[in-house]
Amino acid sequence: MEVVNALGRRKSAVARVYITEGSGKITINKRDIEDYFPSPLLRYVVKQPLEALDALEKYDIKLNIFGGGFTGQSQAARLAIARALVLINAEDKKLLRSKGFMTRDSREVERKKPGRPKARRRFQFSKR
Repeated sequence: MEVVNALGRRKSAVARVYITEGSGKITINKRDIEDYFPSPLLRYVVKQPLEALDALEKYDIKLNIFGGGFTGQSQAARLAIARALVLINAEDKKLLRSKGFMTRDSREVERKKPGRPKARRRFQFSKR
């Protein structure tokens, strides 16, 4: 099997994934997943598509992630891994879509408006 690559985005995070056959090693920005995501919840999010297909020990995964925070990065990585797994085996798409891993979460931060402290928040009203 040759290297399969895919792209995933969430908020302002972008994840590029390169999958090869291997023993289940996940490397993010040249660091092990335990070093990059110390939280077990974020590691779980990244591994969700692999667990759904029982392929945790089947592939070696190399991720390049930049932008955003740790939550957006982990969800971008999940989308990228799911897309790469579909490129490897197209029959897995139905299962991954039913679990919600194939849909890009399009929510972005709303821009700050002029004359306000945040996007929608107004300054405190004072009657006198």
